[in-house]
Amino acid sequence: MSSVRVPTPLRPYAEGLKTVEVDGATVGAALQDLALRYPQLRAHLFDEGGSLRSFVHVFLGEQDVRELSGEATPVRKDDQLLIVPSIAGGSGSPAPTRRVDHTALRVNQAMIIALLGAAYVANAAVLIPLVGFMMLLGSALGRPGFAAVYSALRGLRLFRPEVYDDNPEPHRFAQTLGGIVLAASSAAFLAGLPSIAWFLAWVVIALAGLNLFGGYCLGCAVYYWLNRWGVPGFTQTPPPGVTPGRRPAGKV
Repeated sequence: MSSVRVPTPLRPYAEGLKTVEVDGATVGAALQDLALRYPQLRAHLFDEGGSLRSFVHVFLGEQDVRELSGEATPVRKDDQLLIVPSIAGGSGSPAPTRRVDHTALRVNQAMIIALLGAAYVANAAVLIPLVGFMMLLGSALGRPGFAAVYSALRGLRLFRPEVYDDNPEPHRFAQTLGGIVLAASSAAFLAGLPSIAWFLAWVVIALAGLNLFGGYCLGCAVYYWLNRWGVPGFTQTPPPGVTPGRRPAGKV
């Protein structure tokens, strides 16, 4: 069975439970099963026509299901859905933080380190533009570049999600920066400057390692600094009590 994480404001309508196991092969079916088990939740989740209310955001891992296939998004066994209602009394905008699966981020960082390290050991410079492309493609799609690898490993039950209240935008920005640095590395190889090219590749390895092993995302910190300086497009602020670049302390 999959499960649904119930936010604090809705827990009184679900007997105070934080997590509820549900049946259903899609997001919509899983939420309908939740509403069937706890009828008082229905009016908070669905409108009179039976559609998910516009101010209710549902996440599968770190992705809003509206960015996937909506209520038709498939749900697998052991998946967890996260309900994020809009701020009470607000204008319908999302909650200030969302849910980010940090296991997906760590797998992504490990893949970057492994592939770039293998490129250096084997002197296979062709891997550098490949990794850079995957990172930039992932950023464009709003997910880690090696999300497919993580999904496969989850399917084998080798990893479980570790979901935190966080902002996905700084992580995408950090990944974009890494992809740009690897694009510059690839250009250096084409220009006949291998020393500079490998140096840039090792910068990405070092920063991914700092994030993976030290829990500090320098690119995320840069994002928050740009937000503090009022740079357009950098709209998110760090979660409450979190040092910019640090991983949030508590899982949801």
